[in-house]
Amino acid sequence: MSISTVNTNSFSLYNKKPHEQLSAHQVHAMAAVRDYRLQPTIDYSTVSAVKGPLVILDNVKLPKYSEIVNLTLKNGEKRKGQVLEIDGKRAVVQIFEGTAGIDNTYTRCEFSGDVLRMPISEEMLGRSFDGSGKPLDQKDLPILPEDYLDIMGQPINPCKRTYPQQMIQTGISCIDIATSIARGQKIPLFSAAGLPHNEIAAQICRQASLVQTKSTIDESEDSFAIVFGAMGVNMSTARFFQRRFRTKWSYGKSLIIFELS
Repeated sequence: MSISTVNTNSFSLYNKKPHEQLSAHQVHAMAAVRDYRLQPTIDYSTVSAVKGPLVILDNVKLPKYSEIVNLTLKNGEKRKGQVLEIDGKRAVVQIFEGTAGIDNTYTRCEFSGDVLRMPISEEMLGRSFDGSGKPLDQKDLPILPEDYLDIMGQPINPCKRTYPQQMIQTGISCIDIATSIARGQKIPLFSAAGLPHNEIAAQICRQASLVQTKSTIDESEDSFAIVFGAMGVNMSTARFFQRRFRTKWSYGKSLIIFELS
């Protein structure tokens, strides 16, 4: 599992440099076409094989690596997959929800032409999501996204990265003194069976705060948030962290992402 500290201002679509500010009509134009495809797509019914979570498609026109594929089964059920391998006109697609019920007669496959994107907004603070950005706490209450970002992230250029200057106080003396944490840093926790790593992670998230210094950087609590990510945990562990984060401070200042096992 990992914990990341972020600046909540980075969520905003309008937090840009003066020369990068978008005008009002550009924002409205982008919002109007954001959820629509201007290029036509093709449905394929060329499933040649199904092996475990993988579906092999033949005669696919210009497939792209990591492209999202929408599948429609005979009963109308919809599933999603991602292109893992390309060999000429053949594509290997990994299905996220499993391959049960997929056949080579009635299954329709549509290539979206885009990668998997996650909706981003300040409304995500205080809520929990799965690895695809779908809500886990209130499934019938989706967020209103300010932007859709590539879920794989972007490579970091070390030359353009802001030099870490703000220290985060965790309230645990051995961490604050020996291995102090800077804002924007990921905190890996290496542990073993039987050790209280879950309790330590939850304690760090509850007690974390910025160290007040004499600087021009915004150090207010309103601009500080924690992104907590846990991959491969069971439901019991996920519920443990959800209970621990339901405090007056961390409920509105933390974002939880679970990828359950």
